[in-house]
Amino acid sequence: MGGGGGGSLGSLGDIRDLEKKAKEELQKGERRNTFLSFDSNDIDEVNLLRAHAKNEKSDIEFIDRSVREPFDSERAEYIKQKITERIRQSSQTIVYVSEKTYKSDWVDWEIKKSIELGKRVIAVYKGDKRPNKLPQAIIDNKIAVVSWANLPKKL
Repeated sequence: MGGGGGGSLGSLGDIRDLEKKAKEELQKGERRNTFLSFDSNDIDEVNLLRAHAKNEKSDIEFIDRSVREPFDSERAEYIKQKITERIRQSSQTIVYVSEKTYKSDWVDWEIKKSIELGKRVIAVYKGDKRPNKLPQAIIDNKIAVVSWANLPKKL
């Protein structure tokens, strides 16, 4: 005879109701922890977008760890481990794309890692014109690419 715990589970309806209430509470004024992926050459534009988000009292809080280290450097595995931790702590990933981003092995890897960890990924660009070339991981995974102005609608 198997021993059983004395507790009982509530009905499925009770669990769903509790789940719904928890989600509502999380969404109330809560800032979304967002991993920001970008090519290090775009740091000035990214900083402007970050400041813009703060000025608008956005509900997005960006996490980034700019990497200027070559993708195949001796420290690459350590850096990947640290970036993986940051992505894991986030609720979503936003990829800033410019005309240079498609060349970045780091951005491509961060997109793939975000997807592997089950994170929602959205690509964003500044201005009205979408970059002509995008990182392969954006194309392969059919990731939405939106202008910064339209980002709140996608979140």
